[in-house]
Amino acid sequence: MSGKQLFLYISSVVLALAIGSLYGGRLTGWFHPGQAGVSQFLSAAAEGGTSPGSAGNPTPSEPAGARVISYWYDAMNPQHHYSKPGKAPDGMDLVPMYADIPADHPPAGTEGRRILYWYDPMHPQYRADKPGKAPDCGMDLVPKYADSNENNLAPGTVTISADKQQLIGVRTAGVGRESLAREIHTSGQIAADENRIGHVHVKVNGFIEKVYVGAVGQLIRKGQPLFTLYSPDLVATQQEYLLAKRGESKLGSSPFAEVSQGADSLLNSTRQRLQLWDITEEQIRRLDESGEITRALTFYSPVAGFVTDRKAFPQTAVTPETELYTVSDLSTVWINADIYEYEAPFIKVGQPAEMRLSYYPGKVWKGRISYVYPTVDPVTRTLKGRMEFANPGFVLKPQMFADVQLKVDYGNPLVVPQEAVLDSGREQSVFVAHDGGKFEPRKIAIGAKVDGKVVVLSGLKTGETIVTSGNFLVDSESRLKSAMK
Repeated sequence: MSGKQLFLYISSVVLALAIGSLYGGRLTGWFHPGQAGVSQFLSAAAEGGTSPGSAGNPTPSEPAGARVISYWYDAMNPQHHYSKPGKAPDGMDLVPMYADIPADHPPAGTEGRRILYWYDPMHPQYRADKPGKAPDCGMDLVPKYADSNENNLAPGTVTISADKQQLIGVRTAGVGRESLAREIHTSGQIAADENRIGHVHVKVNGFIEKVYVGAVGQLIRKGQPLFTLYSPDLVATQQEYLLAKRGESKLGSSPFAEVSQGADSLLNSTRQRLQLWDITEEQIRRLDESGEITRALTFYSPVAGFVTDRKAFPQTAVTPETELYTVSDLSTVWINADIYEYEAPFIKVGQPAEMRLSYYPGKVWKGRISYVYPTVDPVTRTLKGRMEFANPGFVLKPQMFADVQLKVDYGNPLVVPQEAVLDSGREQSVFVAHDGGKFEPRKIAIGAKVDGKVVVLSGLKTGETIVTSGNFLVDSESRLKSAMK
């Protein structure tokens, strides 16, 4: 440096110090590295002596003279500290905290608010009655204010800023009513309707002479001839009937009442005996008209259906205990379906049911539950539900396997997404979202779970908003706060 240059530099410094004394020592900050320097000072002095940044607080990029900035913080969330100026997540400018401000000085925007205590933001269970440093991590203790809106909400309520909600993936949904139904799919086996199965017996001893229905599987109608039977008892009763009829014709007009009544009584008792042995009115009428005894009387089917068993053969001696035919009416069939025991509460008599067969694609049969059996299979842990289905055309055949679908209608209950419910096994809870990023834990009573949704029996009402995603992290925050309190 030449002598001339050194002289100019010393002159400038002396001039600056002389003028700086007039401005209360504010010159020092302008010689801070990165600032304008003497030329800016001289320019400001020429304009009236107002130094840059002297009006109000320093700007975020300018230090305030000799004051040292400890950190920068969010005015809305003072516990959030930053190492450099910038914008808070809510868009506001970060505020500097100076080293020469007393430690118990309230952050900007919190003046006049009563502080309950100070706590460690990393370990909220640690409390102190005055500001300072946390013993474990060395962070500044954070004040807890008495007028916090959280005091008006349920214990465990937490406040989570918008940026933190986005970070942990918090999503919410409204609570409302929906039409809810579920379907139970099971399998079953077709069986004949036991109330439509007929067993053919005779009521007298005798011998079968001729058989008209001689094949299992044959479809017969009600009143169709089955076989003829020779019975000595039937022959003797026919003879008694004819004698009683002749006696009634001769003695019925007797002037003695006992005689005429006795003749009528004998005829009626003999006729009633034939009827009780399943002799038809037509056969008795022919006996009246012809007056001749029929050696082998014909017996007719009392029911319609398919012959599923046959023991009637010609020249066979039979007794009342002999079951000659079994006839099944398959116009209506049963399906015995397996229902798991945990699904039993949803099965009721009269409930509609649908059935499908793999070998009849697209065909759906509609029926109803007629009975739920009272016992559970100890091996499969299932119970039987009996369903009735009409069988036009006899397409449905006993022993077929079928797919059964039952619909359970829950009406229009209050529902929430299943992922929104925190289930500890003994109790269930959700987090209700309030304004200002507040989340309140709420215990609820739940009902059925259907297709990712849960019926709420109590604890919530229509229109409330709950957390559906990230609720486990919200729960962690809530538990930490509860432990702190």
